[in-house]
Parts: sequence; C-alpha cells; structure tokens
Amino acid sequence: MLSVEAAQVVLDDFSLSADFTITKGARVAVLGPSGAGKSTLLAAIAGFQDLATGRILWNGEPLPDDPAKRPISMVFQDNNLFPHLSVAQNVGLGLRPDLKLTSQDRERVETALSRVGLMGMGARKPAQLSGGQIARVALARVLLRNKPILLLDEPFSALGPALKAEMLDLVRELVTETDATLLMVSHDPQDARALADQVVLVAEGWAHAPQPTAELFDSPPDALRDYLGG
Repeated sequence: MLSVEAAQVVLDDFSLSADFTITKGARVAVLGPSGAGKSTLLAAIAGFQDLATGRILWNGEPLPDDPAKRPISMVFQDNNLFPHLSVAQNVGLGLRPDLKLTSQDRERVETALSRVGLMGMGARKPAQLSGGQIARVALARVLLRNKPILLLDEPFSALGPALKAEMLDLVRELVTETDATLLMVSHDPQDARALADQVVLVAEGWAHAPQPTAELFDSPPDALRDYLGG
C-alpha cells in the first residue's frame, strides 16, 4: 500500500497538500488543470521533490530519502532516454547504471525489447526511432527494473490517438504481469477511462483521495466539472 500522510509541498507561492492511500496493484490516473500540481505530486512520491510536511510510505515503511533507493520506476514526458546510448544500453540502465552487463543481463534486455515489440532494434539510437518506439524503450526499461510502483508523467502526450491507445494497452499488460501499482498523470480524461480504476483529482492546492473512475465521471465534483468543461 502507498500512503501519503499529511504531505505538503511548498514552492514559492504554490503549495500542494495530499493525504490518501492507494492499494497495491491499483491503476490510478492523476487528473487536473495545468499547473495544479500533478507532476509535483509524482515528483514528491519519487523523491525528486522535498516535502515541507508529512511523509510517504510503502507497505507501512517510510520511503528512503534517496530516490534511487525507492521501490519506484518513473517515466517522464520525454521518456528520459540518453541520445548517445543505443536502445539496448538505454534499457540496460534499468539493470546496471554502470552498463557493465553480463551475458545474462544482455539476454534479459533482448527479452524485454521483444516483449514491447522492439526485437532486433537494440543497436539503434533514440534519434532513429519513432515516438511510439521511444515510448516502448522506456517501458522496456521499466519492465527490467521490475519495481512495485510505476509512475508515468504524461509519456504518451505527444502521440496520436491510435498510438496512444496502443501504448495504454501495453501499460495495462505490463502492470498486470508485474502487479505494479500505477499512477499516471494525464491531461486526457479518456486515458483514465481506458486504463485507470481510480482517479486522483489534483485541483485548488489539493491532491484528493482516489475515487473510482466511473463514479467520479458519473458524478463529478465541481473542480472536475470545471476542468472537463461540463
């Protein structure tokens, strides 16, 4: 279980508060207006943003201060690939940051690339890939890291509708296989409908407790209604 206890982030004149729990294996969309603090929430959970107050726990234990030691994989909007490294090397970072890969490690990299539909593309550089293929590389690295929490910060926002739907299907398959707990920031409510069983609404300085997706859209609070324009 992921617990965010009386947490607050303060950045100049901006603040975001949160107090909620997310059950293990849940698929949660994080929705809200631009600038409301969706990415800030994920950064705090990942350890890249300090808390002014409160704490964040996993299975009852406070998360380490060092982001690298948290049981988390995070994919950013730019998919955080290194342009000078090959596809296989970018994925291999999920196993060994020094890229001193054993033959078994390299086999695992190839298996992960095959799993996300990139068999035979390990030698390519990111610049030689399409947007959808770049997203698949990032997901292959996530698959290799096999962490219990997966944070996605709009990694598919630049993709067209059909390709984004394909990526969401792949994410659903991967989190089902690994039983990972997913939090995904999106500006598109349809992403939540397609993938998430719960929604965290971020608005007016609060990251609200998760609500079942269907119930939230059937009877949206004022903040969500304003965001949706309905």
